[in-house]
Parts: sequence; structure tokens; C-alpha cells
Amino acid sequence: MQKMNLGSQIKKYRSELSMSQDELAEKIFVSRQSISNWENDKTYPDIKSLLLLSEVFQVSLDQLIKGDLEIMKKEISTQELTSFQKDTAIMTVFYSLMLITPIPLAHFFDWWGMAVYLVICAVGMYFAIRVEKHKKKHDIQTYKEISAFMEGKSLDEIEKVRESGKRPYQKVLAAIISGVLALVVCGLIALFFHALS
Repeated sequence: MQKMNLGSQIKKYRSELSMSQDELAEKIFVSRQSISNWENDKTYPDIKSLLLLSEVFQVSLDQLIKGDLEIMKKEISTQELTSFQKDTAIMTVFYSLMLITPIPLAHFFDWWGMAVYLVICAVGMYFAIRVEKHKKKHDIQTYKEISAFMEGKSLDEIEKVRESGKRPYQKVLAAIISGVLALVVCGLIALFFHALS
């Protein structure tokens, strides 16, 4: 994790004003220990304190927190990527289970097996919805866009336009593949129960 530089910014602006930690603490209504903690990156000031600091130092909030915003954005982006990758992996596992478990579950556990299968389907659908939300939020739909995002990259404008042209076709193809797989699974389950009767 990259280190925030707000502490050094506070120290720099305080020194430029020839102000002690006690004097600064008095002006922004906190303890001297709070100032010390901020300057040593032990704690981070709340938004009210940040606003008061920017007033005392006569600098904008952007100047005060300088590179920290970029670091915070990068950390948020990394967290979102990790969340997307995790949700995609879980969805893939449950979709695979949806394909390979119906017959064994029905064979060994009869109707209880079908109840378990419905739970697997529900969990798979839950994570599919989560993945779709990620895709919508980051405007990624095609295979190339998703691959680039999962590598932490983004496509340039020309590639983006080309990929957006492919979206309708890839959506139709995905719907057809999903439909065929659903029919195959349903057919296998029907055949299994027909063989039992």
C-alpha cells in the first residue's frame, strides 16, 4: 500500500507559518497529540479538521491533500478490481456446478438433490447479478473490455468504439449459449427422471 503524504504536508505548511503544534491545535480545536499523530501518519484528520487546516494554511483542500487523492482513487480502483475478480470466480464455480451437478444430485438425493440444485442456481444468479453491476458501473461488456479491466488496464478511445459496436452481437451470442446450456441441463434432468419411472 502506498503511503499517504498528508502528514508531511501539514508539517510543511505549519513550519512555513512558524507555528508550533500547540498553536495549530488551538486554532483547529484539537489536541497537540492529534497534530503530532497526523504529521507522523499515525492517524488521518476528519473532514472538518481538513477544512479548518486548509483555512489556517490558506490553501485549497486539493493542495493540502495533494497526492493523497490519487492514491485513494488507486486504492478504490484496486479494491473494485479485486471484488470483480472474486465475484467472477465465484459465479464461474457455481455456473460450472449448475452444469455438472443436476444428474448426480437427483440420482443420489432424489427431490432433496433438486432442492440443493436450486440453491446452487440461486447463488450462481446472485453472483451473476453482482458481476453485471460491476460491468455496468465500469462500462465493460465485451470479452476484450472485460479482459483489459481484469488486468487493470483500459482501452483507448478507438478500441472502445470498436468494442461498443460488438456489444449487441456478443449479448445475443451469450443469450443463445445460455439458452442452449439451460435446455441441455433440463433435457438431461427430464431424461433421468423418465428413466427412473
